[in-house]
Amino acid sequence: MTYIPDYLKTYPNMNTSSPLHISLNRLYHGFRPHRHDFLEFSYVVDGRGSESINDARHQMLPGTFTFVLPYQVHEIFTEPGSTLVLYNCMFSMDLLMEPGQEGGLMDLIEQNAMPPFVQLSGSENEKMKLLIEDMYQEYKGNEPWRRTMLQVRLKEILAFFDRYRRKGVHSAETAKQSSKSSASVWPIIHYIHRHYQDELALSDLASRFSLSVSRISEVIKQTTGQTFVHFLHDLRLRHACSLLVSTDMNVSEIALEVGYGSYKTFSRIFRETKGIVPKDYRKMKLNQDTLRQ
Repeated sequence: MTYIPDYLKTYPNMNTSSPLHISLNRLYHGFRPHRHDFLEFSYVVDGRGSESINDARHQMLPGTFTFVLPYQVHEIFTEPGSTLVLYNCMFSMDLLMEPGQEGGLMDLIEQNAMPPFVQLSGSENEKMKLLIEDMYQEYKGNEPWRRTMLQVRLKEILAFFDRYRRKGVHSAETAKQSSKSSASVWPIIHYIHRHYQDELALSDLASRFSLSVSRISEVIKQTTGQTFVHFLHDLRLRHACSLLVSTDMNVSEIALEVGYGSYKTFSRIFRETKGIVPKDYRKMKLNQDTLRQ
């Protein structure tokens, strides 16, 4: 039987100025095949099972830390008679982008030849556990500088993970085991994420990355499951939703800020995608926040 993975596009706290959500979960029967356009890490606290990332499967035990990239097909299996207890943290790629810098932690995404998981033990496992528990408590609280502390902790966790997995890569050949097509994907995706607010066309990308328009289009579709136009709209509308909820900018200003040349075009695409016009979306979200208080 062929399974078509779910495409998950939302998570709690996504459309805010700090798009990050961490939770502690119990999986009795694993989790169905899925992919998403955001980043995720998980850390196993208790139980046994396994997970598959793009058809490569590995064990999940206490101390297993996994870093799932956008658009990868991911599935979790709980061992019969066991319960997987694990932290899951979902966050936007934007949180890894340093203003004015091209590198930084975005390099973690482009290192797709590196293993996507590590099995921590001993003092390294204890350190990771403390970092994640601290992040979880910070997320649940409402202390001053909460947003800053969460972003600092996220980067510390990912840097610690990357240092540890590099120790497990013993040969230069292992680090180079990646196809040319996959190696070319992330610079393109990264560039679109950085420049979706500008006027951006497939011809611009083709020229920049020395590929044909048809090849660029094919790479984007293979990676994201979307056409370039739909991918671009998704990024712009996600930013727009965040601004509608977290700022007092008027809708026309938001349209220009996220890359649309006119309010009319923005409103039409927003309504076609969300089923509601931007002003009503803002009212709906503000009312929801009021009811929660």
